[in-house]
Amino acid sequence: MASPVKPPSQAGFTAEPTAPFPWPGTKKEDKDESLFDKVATLGRKKRIKEVNELQEDGKFSIDAPAVSPVSPELASDAYSLEENEERSMIEADSRDDSKLKELICVLLDWINEVLQELRIIVKDIEEDLFDGQVLGKLLERLEGIKLEVAEVTQSEAGQKKKLKTVLDTVNKILNLPRWHQQKWSVDSIHSKNLIAILHLLVALAFHFKAPIRIPEHVAVQVVVLQKKDGMLHTRHVTEEITSTNDAIGGRFERDAFDTLFDHAPDKLNVVKKSLITFVNKHLNKINLEVTDLDSQFCDGVYLVLLMGLLEGYFVPLYCYHLTPTNFDHKVHNVQFALDLMQDAGLPKPKARPEDVVNLDLKSTLRVLYNLFAKYKHLG
Repeated sequence: MASPVKPPSQAGFTAEPTAPFPWPGTKKEDKDESLFDKVATLGRKKRIKEVNELQEDGKFSIDAPAVSPVSPELASDAYSLEENEERSMIEADSRDDSKLKELICVLLDWINEVLQELRIIVKDIEEDLFDGQVLGKLLERLEGIKLEVAEVTQSEAGQKKKLKTVLDTVNKILNLPRWHQQKWSVDSIHSKNLIAILHLLVALAFHFKAPIRIPEHVAVQVVVLQKKDGMLHTRHVTEEITSTNDAIGGRFERDAFDTLFDHAPDKLNVVKKSLITFVNKHLNKINLEVTDLDSQFCDGVYLVLLMGLLEGYFVPLYCYHLTPTNFDHKVHNVQFALDLMQDAGLPKPKARPEDVVNLDLKSTLRVLYNLFAKYKHLG
């Protein structure tokens, strides 16, 4: 085996100090050149990558010259559209809207409450409702019926068949105008269109008088994509999901409190202060006091006691829950108080017991103002 080559100092002779032996790899110029080559190579690679990206961008611009910029989620399946077909989605900023998030949360809580006995938990409105399985169970519980559908369907065709049965039943029960039924369809629900799903759930909640408070004036910005003449076009529209609760429910005309909340919120505290003074004038007689109008009437106890004081009678304790422990107890108390008011000749209030229990300030103010209008001169 050949011996390893040694530097001159180790080979048995002395190198001249003025002419050092040119040992490979020891020259500084070689090191500098090697480092420069590496940097240059990296620079070339980066420029090549930038050129390739620029080419791809240019190619996309040439292939779709008339398309407005769209989000990646929408563009991913945009080319599967048929001629004149439209597809829409909520803009990213609108998904972060606080009212939209509140609406989704309220609806989820309601659905899970209805399906609690079936041990069904819905966590995602889009992912858990699209195939008709949970929607069917929800409708069966709300309407007290049994749908003639397969229990479990894995295929897309089977899911759409079940979903069609569910939605046909919904449309029949709701008896909605034809234009309203267009807000959801088998295809839109099955494609997990959040807007269509929300329209459907809001309509069900109002029809079945769900014990929830639907957030008002929920609207989202929507990107609508349409294929026309072989090219994609986009437009931006505002989609209203809820307006006012009374308008959706169709139960009452607008009143002074609607105007107060919409156009003169600065005067709200004045109204609240007047009502607090009124109720405390009477509740103080039994050593009770209201400091928070927003929450102290939600269980109905103060309303029942207040009616007894105003009408001059004692309300038997077995007629209501003095210490309510759940939602149903509170609803019972508020409903009982409203019945006492009507027995006393007051007009039917523009409020549901569930709204008062759910801390809806406008409903609470309406109930108390009814009392104030009749008993304000009572000593």
